[in-house]
Amino acid sequence: MSDHGTVARQDRVTVPSPGCLAALMAPIVAVLLAISVLVIMHYRQKHANDRNEKEALRRTVTLALSYERDVLANARDGYPGQEAVRGIAERHDGRLISYAQSGGSLTTTVRFFAEYEDTSMFGVSHSRTHRCYFFEFRRDAKGGLQERTTPLEKCDVA
Repeated sequence: MSDHGTVARQDRVTVPSPGCLAALMAPIVAVLLAISVLVIMHYRQKHANDRNEKEALRRTVTLALSYERDVLANARDGYPGQEAVRGIAERHDGRLISYAQSGGSLTTTVRFFAEYEDTSMFGVSHSRTHRCYFFEFRRDAKGGLQERTTPLEKCDVA
């Protein structure tokens, strides 16, 4: 107390003890660590899912080439009918979207499906991807078959 009966004001800065700082910093460090682990897990899962989807799309290419070979094998004496082509597409995990036969050519559009695993923090689910291909088969001047396969950006059929 001062000599006037009032409490003297002290201008002293106090530094918390090291134990107190650790008690304050520990939860903050734990939260930052948990957030960084979650971000890394999300990044890895996203890239794994992208890889799995790309692999599934590569499988659609294999299915399309196999479909093309089977149609060519069945077109030796003439083009196969729509139901035969539909059956070939279904054997190769595809769905016939369009079929048009005219004179010396056959054109088909087929949607091929492939499944892949999609992982998240909540588990694994099975997803499906698809790609459509346009096939054109033509007889050349010598009577042989020429084929052209074109992947389509969009499938306009639901």
